[in-house]
Order: sequence, then structure tokens, then C-alpha cells
Amino acid sequence: MPNRLSTATSPYLLQHADNPVDWWEWGDEAFAEARRRGVPIFLSVGYAACHWCHVMAHESFEDAATAAQLNTEFVCVKVDREERPDVDAVYMEATVAMTGHGGWPMTVVLDHDGSPFFTGTYFPDRPRGGQPALRQVLSALTEAWRDRPDDVRRAAGTVRDHLAREVSLTGAALTADDLDAAVVALASDFDRAHGGFGGAPKFPPSMVLELLRRRPDDDAARRMLDGTLEAMARGGIHDQLAGGFARYSVDAGWVVPHFEKMLYDNAQLVGLYARWGTPLGDRVAAGTADWMLGELRTPDGGFASALDADSEGEEGRFYVWTPEQLTDVLGEDDGRWATGLFEVTGTFEHGSSTLQLPRDPEDWRRFDDVRRRLLAARGQRVRPERDDKVVAAWNGLAICGLVDAGRLLGREEYVDAALAAGEFLDVVHLVDGRLRRVSRDGRVGGPAGVLEDYGAVAAGFLALCGATADERWLAGATNLLDAALTHFRADDGGFFDTPSDGERLVARPRDPGDNASPSGTSATIHALLAAHALTGDGRWRDAADEALAGVSELARRAPRFAGWSLAAAQSLVDGAPEIAVVGPGGPERDDLERQARRWPGAVVVVAEGPSDAVLLLEGRGPVDGTPAAYVCRGNVCDHPVLSPGKFFPPSGR
Repeated sequence: MPNRLSTATSPYLLQHADNPVDWWEWGDEAFAEARRRGVPIFLSVGYAACHWCHVMAHESFEDAATAAQLNTEFVCVKVDREERPDVDAVYMEATVAMTGHGGWPMTVVLDHDGSPFFTGTYFPDRPRGGQPALRQVLSALTEAWRDRPDDVRRAAGTVRDHLAREVSLTGAALTADDLDAAVVALASDFDRAHGGFGGAPKFPPSMVLELLRRRPDDDAARRMLDGTLEAMARGGIHDQLAGGFARYSVDAGWVVPHFEKMLYDNAQLVGLYARWGTPLGDRVAAGTADWMLGELRTPDGGFASALDADSEGEEGRFYVWTPEQLTDVLGEDDGRWATGLFEVTGTFEHGSSTLQLPRDPEDWRRFDDVRRRLLAARGQRVRPERDDKVVAAWNGLAICGLVDAGRLLGREEYVDAALAAGEFLDVVHLVDGRLRRVSRDGRVGGPAGVLEDYGAVAAGFLALCGATADERWLAGATNLLDAALTHFRADDGGFFDTPSDGERLVARPRDPGDNASPSGTSATIHALLAAHALTGDGRWRDAADEALAGVSELARRAPRFAGWSLAAAQSLVDGAPEIAVVGPGGPERDDLERQARRWPGAVVVVAEGPSDAVLLLEGRGPVDGTPAAYVCRGNVCDHPVLSPGKFFPPSGR
């Protein structure tokens, strides 16, 4: 019989709806049941595309004996970290504090007030690799809860006090010297052999790379940018057949990925590669956008969250090849050619390989034919599952990336897809003027939007305003920013990640550091700066400056985890312009817009003629019927220029 998760909107929770574990969703009802029965909460947090979450589910949560022990001794709660990032953030902080590391699946045991007294991640079904079996852990926890309640209360209280400590985020504004020092620090972590930063595992450092792109006169920044973007594009982390990137590489050389493909990664990378301004970048951006539209787009116009890593119960099975498989599909001659071109040398498991493209093929026509046939053959395999919930923040990132890719590559269908996603967010995710975090099948979920949702969706709406000059998107963005300032702002000028009128957890999370996607704070800073550029309203700039000052200490200490905030600071230090491109549509205006969008950090708006609705367009029109670009700073503009080469920085691409 299905358990309580059968009515959930989260695909991850639905994956566990047939478990023998008597799962509850996060909420007051679960805690009330734990108090009634006098047992602790067993909290399991994961996400649908998580390989090790699937492993633990198959080993333990589908096992009748383990389920019986869990059901007898705990109230079991399952949380999708993508649906409830606030719950995930609080208990991940506790997990890292108590164990020194984190990850998913996350396993936490709570008292009746939600305070954790035990944390961990994956536990096997039997002792393995120095780890105890999950059932051994459960027995020890039950014994402690029953026989040593004072120890449990003491441990829970200590962790609760740690989580509830007040953090003030204040600091001085970032300067040009700080930005130079950040690049020096990044260079010390740069992998000169393979690109990227640090060692394995390696995640796409999209936000840091945008900071480096915004320093076109810095040779060191350019080398790190070019080296990393090329290495990722040519590695196994990049799907050389269908486009799109996996979540991370398990090795330093980007060869073997952890095969799940996330919207938030690809949403950032599609715009970054388009802005890079190289033939390879254009090709990768187009492939990534095509993959997003083909694989992640939902019937309602939104974008799904992810594709799973597993197929037929094996990680990566859908994506890897042996030389024999290539020959079976392509024939001996083309099979041998593809084996060499894609470096199919047994880089993965059981003699199979990911596909890499370390060099461009000499014969592109042959490559396209081989790629087409391999894609058709791969399409006959069992496909990975799709997590088809729509996350507001990640769709905001996708809108921004697709607008840039569409206009830079001359692919208006990408802009159309971005507009459809914006419409979907506006109609489905905005409820009584406030954002909801997730939806599925056109039905909005209950969890309230967190700060990253407000910042990223506002930025997406502003990108749509820039592409269309439609004041509706500007109004929608500024309404979201008003809500962010009202409900998320802290007394020190920074932001909390959850609203002041939201659910009260054991702590109110606020983390200004970027992870795989921009933090709520950095996403909101970018949106505030874009709103100021388009409207001239100083309160947006003031709020951005205050929030950015609060990130400054983190940015100075650990620039790899503040890339998006540093990119905003770089634009402020450089005085990046607002650019209005005005005139009748056609090749001349398109050329001006492309150059404007490649200006590092510029905010761009494109229109047929002047508009009173967008301050940047007031009184600015074509010159004698010819499209013109107005390069402005603080709403003070240079003379209009009619040729792209006359206003783009000479050192930029």
C-alpha cells in the first residue's frame, strides 16, 4: 500500500511512496505524532537525481526488516532538499558541524523541538568500509533515547545553540584591490593542467568564471576562463552527443562525471558559454540550449529540475560506450574513427567510456553524421528518469541564460522559451503577490519561495524586460524585489534566506556563499543592480551596496564561494554601463545588441523606440531611422553610436 507520500508534489518523495517505511512529509503533524508516541524523528533528506539516495533507498528503505525497525522506533520524515532548501540548509549546517562533512542522502535524528542530536549521510545496509550498518545505528539511537535522555537533551541543546547563534554580516565595500587579490587567490587554486579549481571532485565554477570574464584586460583571468571553459566543453562532463553538462566530475580532468544533469548548472553555463564569444563557446551554448528545450522543458513552458544519473539501476549506463558498441552502430570504419575521436579507452567501468572531444574533428560533416547515428542508437536505451518539478529560482536562471544565448547566437526560439518560462512563473508560482518554490504538472506546491527564488526570478524578469522592453516584466521584477526587502532583509543590510513570516525552524538560515548556484543574497544583488540600471531608482542600488558589503569578508577570505557577488562588485568598480539599443529590428540592431551583451557586466535593453515606462529608454530613439546604441552610466549617456565596433572595449571579444 502506498504511504503518505503518494499525494506529494515532489518526484523525490513520490519515489518513496511505495516504501514499507511509514514516511511523513515535513510538517507539524509529524512532530505531533512523535510527541504522542514518545519517539524521535528520523529525518532523511535527498533529491530525485541523487545516486546515493537511490542506493540507500534500495538497500534500506525498501527492506521490510529495516522499515519495521524505523516504523516502530521513530517517526520517519522524508524531505526533498530542492523543495525545502531551508530545512536542508539548517540540518546540513548541523551535519557539517557534528561530523566535519556533509552530502546526500542526509540522515538526521531530531528531538520533538526539531533539534538534532545525531547526523550523518549515507549508511549501508550492512557494515562496510568502516561504516556501521543503518540498523546498528538505529538500535544505538533508540537505546540512547530510551536510556540516556539527559545525554540526548544535552547534545540536542548544544547543536541548537550553535544553529541559533546570531550572525552579523557587515563589512567594507569591495575595492579594486580586493578584486585583484581575489583573482590572485583563485590563480593559486587553478589547475593549470586541466582547468577548474582545486582537485577532484570538480564542479563547474560558473559564477567564478563570470567574474573572470568581467576582467577582459587581466591576462591571468583570461587564461583561467579560457582554460576552464575549453576543458569542460571537451571533457566527459559535457554530453558530446546531446549537449548539456553533468553535475560534476569525479576526477580532476573532467573525464568521468557524476551523471545527473541539473537545470541550475546548465541554466548558468548556457549564458556563460554564449558570452564567452568563441566558436567553441557558441557551439556549446547552442547544444546546451537545445538540450534544455528538448529534455527539460515541461508542457506548461517551465523547465524541469534534473535528469537522473541512473538508468536500469546503474549510474551512467545511458551515456557510456565501448568500442564494440560504437562499431555495432557505426560500422567498422566509422566506429574506429569515433573510438579515437571520442577517446573511448575504458575511462569508466567494465571497459566502457564517457565520450570526450579533446580536439575538433577534421571532418565536421562526418562528425555530424556519426553524432546523429549515435544519438539515435542511444535513444533506444532506457532513459534516466526526469525530476519534473519546476523550481522557481532555477527557472529564473534559465530565463537569463536563454535570453543571452538567444540574442548572442541569433536563435530567437531560445528567447521565446525564456518568455514562456516567465509566463509560467508569473501565472503559476506567484500566489497573492508572493512566490511559491515549486510546482509540478502545472500545480503549485505549498513551500514558500526562499530568497534565491525572489532574486533569480526577479533577475529573469528583468532579462525579459531587457529583451522585449515590455514594462510588465519590469513591474513584476520590482514587485518581487519589494517583497524581498520587506520580508527577507536583516537589520545589518544583508538578507535571510527565509521570509520573516515563514515557518519557524530551529534556526533562520542565512548563507551568503555561493554553491553550485548563486546564493539568495548574490542572486538578489544582481537583480537589484539591474533594476537600478533600468529604472534609476536609487533605493535598489543602496540595497545592493549594503548587501554586497555584508558579503565582503567572505569574498576576501574565500573568493571561490563568492564568485557571483564578486562579479557584481567587479561591474560596480569598473562602472559597467547600461546600454539602450533602439531602432527597427533587423541585422543592424542585432549586431549592436550582440556587442552590447558581450560588454562585461552591462545591463542591456532593446526596443523599437523610446519608452516612458523604462527610464533607460526615455527620449532615446533611432538616429534618422538607423538603430543606435546609447551607452550610459547613471542615466548619463554618451553620444549614440551606430557601429558596434565604436563602443565595445577593444580588449574584449
